[in-house]
Amino acid sequence: MNQQGHVPVLLEEVLEYAASGREGIYIDGTIGLAGHSLEILKRNPRAKVIGFDIDELALAEAKLRLKPYAGRAELYHADFRRLPELDIDFAAVRALLLDLGLSSFQLDRAERGFSYNLDGPLDMRMDLRNRTTAEKIIASYSEPRLARLFWDYGELKQARRLAKEIVSRRKTRKIATTLEFRRIIEEVCRWSPQKGKIHPAAKVFQALRIEINRELEGLGEFLDRVIRLFSPGARLVVISFHSLEDRIIKHALAKLAASQPGPPLVRILTKKPITPSEEEIAANSRAHSAKLRAGERI
Repeated sequence: MNQQGHVPVLLEEVLEYAASGREGIYIDGTIGLAGHSLEILKRNPRAKVIGFDIDELALAEAKLRLKPYAGRAELYHADFRRLPELDIDFAAVRALLLDLGLSSFQLDRAERGFSYNLDGPLDMRMDLRNRTTAEKIIASYSEPRLARLFWDYGELKQARRLAKEIVSRRKTRKIATTLEFRRIIEEVCRWSPQKGKIHPAAKVFQALRIEINRELEGLGEFLDRVIRLFSPGARLVVISFHSLEDRIIKHALAKLAASQPGPPLVRILTKKPITPSEEEIAANSRAHSAKLRAGERI
């Protein structure tokens, strides 16, 4: 997708919960194509954005989009989990945004291997410096390890059966492309399209993507660490796209809002997750599973 076609998810809700009209620093931990950050800078001349992304291709596009605001935007090719270690004036931070979903920029490029609808290599790396690809996992993981991966991260009922089939087939032929792998998944899961039913390949590709990019690793611990660096009034806004992420975020916020050894650190702003309107989903179908949770440092 070109940069003009990028549609940030839950845009107005993000701006509202980030209280984005205040003077100060807004950290975008997964800046992607900078959809949310661009609007913050456009609408608030007193805002500065510090953006991070591990996808260098997306980051290059973000730099182009934010060029008119270059004096108020700093972008880094880095994982947001490194944020607590960096020399940032956390007292000036007004909000941290994490949009944990894949962008259309990533999904629509067959060569990235994220989509089971496009024919491309089994890659799925967000950070191209990463040596682990989906093809390598499929070729090297043991049957029990594959089964556990598909169940834990994809919640696939046929996880064991798929793992067994992969191990059997790879003995004679390398499984190397997305559509070839999709056909194997459909055969094993005996897939036939049904309204409201998730394609099993979506679950399997999700599981592989989480494993390759370590998407869940240290997420709860990061939220706990970073919120302690913020001053009272700073906001945390997180958008997730599957139940595994949402569960971690929900539990992390609940823990921070509870009495620990000491007083609560966070006031939860979203009793229930905020989800896209029917109008937004109609305009951008990939937004349908988005859930936004927010909290404020006390």
